[in-house]
Amino acid sequence: MLGRGERRQRARNALEELRKALRLALGAAAAARQNAQTRKDQLEFEQQVMRLGLARARLDPAILEARQQPALAQTWDKVIAERDELYAEWHPKGPHRLRELVKEHSPGVAGAPWQEWLGNPVSQKTGGETPAMWRIGRAVVEQAPHEEEFPVAVPLLDRAHLRVTSVPDSRSVVDALVETLLLRLLSTYRPGLIRVHLWDIGHLTGSLPNLQPLTAAGLLTVHDPTRLDDLLADMAGHIRRVHAKAMRAGETSLRSVCVTNDERIEPWRVVVLFGNGDRLPDEQQRELQRVARTGLDAGVHLICVDVPLSANSPMETIMFSDAQHATTTMTGTGVAFHPDPAPDGGMASRAVTKIAEDLITRRGKPRTFADLLPGELGQLSSREELRAPVGFADGVPVEVVLGDATPHALIAGPSGSGKTNFLYAMLGGLAARYSPDELELYLLDFKEGVSFAGLAPGRKDPSWLPQARLVGVNVNTDREFGLALLRFLTQELARRAEAAKRQEVTKLSELREAEPEGHWPRIVAVIDEFQALFGGRDRITQQATVLLEDVARRGRSQGIHLVLASQDIAGIEAFWGKPAVFEQCTLRIAMPKAKRVLSEHNNAAISLPRWHAVINHDSGVSHGNQVAHIPDASAKGTFDDLQKKLWATGTSLAPALFDGAHQPLLGDAADFVDPSGPLLGQVIEVSCRAAAVSLDAVPGRNLAVIGTATEDALSIMESAAYSLARKHEPGSCDFSVWCAVPALQERVTRLARILVAVGHSVDLRTGEDIAQLVPSSGERPRFILFFAVDSAHQWLERKEPPAMRSGLDDFRALLKNGPANHVHTIGWWRGTGRLKDTLGFGGADDIGAWVALDVQGAELNSLAAGQVIDWSPRPKRAIFFDKSIHSSPDVIIPFDTLDPS
Repeated sequence: MLGRGERRQRARNALEELRKALRLALGAAAAARQNAQTRKDQLEFEQQVMRLGLARARLDPAILEARQQPALAQTWDKVIAERDELYAEWHPKGPHRLRELVKEHSPGVAGAPWQEWLGNPVSQKTGGETPAMWRIGRAVVEQAPHEEEFPVAVPLLDRAHLRVTSVPDSRSVVDALVETLLLRLLSTYRPGLIRVHLWDIGHLTGSLPNLQPLTAAGLLTVHDPTRLDDLLADMAGHIRRVHAKAMRAGETSLRSVCVTNDERIEPWRVVVLFGNGDRLPDEQQRELQRVARTGLDAGVHLICVDVPLSANSPMETIMFSDAQHATTTMTGTGVAFHPDPAPDGGMASRAVTKIAEDLITRRGKPRTFADLLPGELGQLSSREELRAPVGFADGVPVEVVLGDATPHALIAGPSGSGKTNFLYAMLGGLAARYSPDELELYLLDFKEGVSFAGLAPGRKDPSWLPQARLVGVNVNTDREFGLALLRFLTQELARRAEAAKRQEVTKLSELREAEPEGHWPRIVAVIDEFQALFGGRDRITQQATVLLEDVARRGRSQGIHLVLASQDIAGIEAFWGKPAVFEQCTLRIAMPKAKRVLSEHNNAAISLPRWHAVINHDSGVSHGNQVAHIPDASAKGTFDDLQKKLWATGTSLAPALFDGAHQPLLGDAADFVDPSGPLLGQVIEVSCRAAAVSLDAVPGRNLAVIGTATEDALSIMESAAYSLARKHEPGSCDFSVWCAVPALQERVTRLARILVAVGHSVDLRTGEDIAQLVPSSGERPRFILFFAVDSAHQWLERKEPPAMRSGLDDFRALLKNGPANHVHTIGWWRGTGRLKDTLGFGGADDIGAWVALDVQGAELNSLAAGQVIDWSPRPKRAIFFDKSIHSSPDVIIPFDTLDPS
């Protein structure tokens, strides 16, 4: 056993060993910490040097002081050695390689010194592939002896934005850099393909003075320094519109569309913003970020000077340290960038003046209706949409599009503003591109004119527009015809919807693919002065409102498009609180001085010159404005020549023509070829069919004509007689023609002679003998044409002994029993009271159909089986009601019967 002293000693020894181990561990840790700190200091020192660049680092006081430390001095030597090693590799071939790269990717004007191209003839390049780089200056590796300069270029068009940060003494150099870059862009492409927008927070004018001549041609727009919001909103709207156009072309960006077509379909927008280094207000900053993020694919590019900007999109930066030196993100630190010398101010001003003049000359080139037409007629498919140019902006066609995205159009312009001319330009552009199998037109003009009459065959010109299926003119008093058109469109909607349901599809394009054998053209219904439909507080207004809203809402998917035109839409009370129609009219066209058609704060049309229009596919919002010059489309040798060419090559049927200012001829009526019964007049509806009465051998099959409008009553009576004579073979029926009015005897006698001439027997009576010659029955049909029945009451009411039975009693019996025995009466009474006097108590059922002329609707209710008749008389119009088929009367136009053949 160890003694106490020995154990104590061993404990002391162990404790000493522990202390020794701890001292070693702490020393090692301190050394490791010191080494780590030294390494950290070296890395931070190296990073600081690299950030400043060797040239600046040699002179920087903090760097000079740090180099006094041995460890950091070693790092400095290491950086110098690495630089020397890299430079030894770079120097023989680096600058040459960069010069070749810039030359390859910045061809021609994009990379050549300004002395070689400034002021040369204006370029004709129209688009296609753009230069990948654009020269901005030259650079040299800092502190490298005998170094060669090399060019510096940056990506821009379709590839990146540019941000420049200046210092107080460098603004003139920055202005020259931006101006030279813009001159390169403008001199590379045909005038008009580069549009510059300039905003300077400190100046309304004065920035980039050598470019100011461009403003006269619209190539440079200087924006109010207090209205940056408007500029950003305009660019945002342009981006949306361009993206929609690219998507319609099946591409993802405007650049891909232009490369595919090898021609620019939209100009580039270069937005130059001069700030003061401060961040913009939050809302403007967010909008600017959005433009930067989405603009490249739409051809919108930013050059921001002293405007803080960081966007998730390609962006190059130039940061000036003094008036002549800068660094760029294209070259990095350690390379001194020097902007190219500014071009001669006089040469620059003359060059841009030449560019502006060239564009003005191009604009001045007469643009005619022929320029709207394609090389080959009728080659496009309407499967997805309809599109056609209607005018020009800087020589570039401006199109209207009707499809799923823009289903309906609203056009407004005061009288004389060119609205009708615009409609002809649009119709011509569409008809030239789409055959009748792809497009059908229904055209209605409510004003007192014949704007569309020439699209149907006429006496002087037998041609018609093959795509037109209906032409209605002078419809200002026939609102029923507009209602009939809306009913037709609703029925066509139902037909297409049923077919789509059958094929389990939702859109016209899908239906056409699923059922290619069907006839599914797109339909465009043009209604000029459409507000006339809603001019009264009556049944027509109520029904038209419902139908128009339905077509506007559902027409989008079924390929039925409305084009509604008006002088002013402000007074349409029917749509107060019902915006469904206007919301669907996303295509808005405003003629000069038009009001209310664009959005509330969009006044672009107020100052428009004549022959121009604002085309807006974005519901009238300002950013959607496109101002176009509309060529003359209605003069002789324009639309009429196109129509004749289309008519000569087509086989389509002539359109139905409804002219409210003229009575239709009985001989021209399609139903007159093989009438089903007595024809009374033309029904005001899309088919323009004739109103006819079925005179079957059943009770009540008599017709009453009611009213004092003598000429119209005679027309209806004669139409019935001539059509019955045509329906029956000569000698197969008999006619009784009775008239007790001396003033009408000449006209009635003429009618009788014509009936005899075509082979029918006629019993003509014009005096007291009417009362004794009332036939009761016959072996073959007999038709009694009784003119002015009430005028014969003086004879019919006489009662002769011994029977004391009057002729009126016999006539009432004839009305009651005659139809079942093939004896039908077509009588004319000059008032509802006189008709009731003739019929007597309980005789109303003996008149199964009637035509009313100048009779108020309230007087007719008792004759319409309890229906409320909403009718206000007007010249050359009547209403026809047949109890067996009608729920409400048809409005008809009496035929002109002077030449019934």
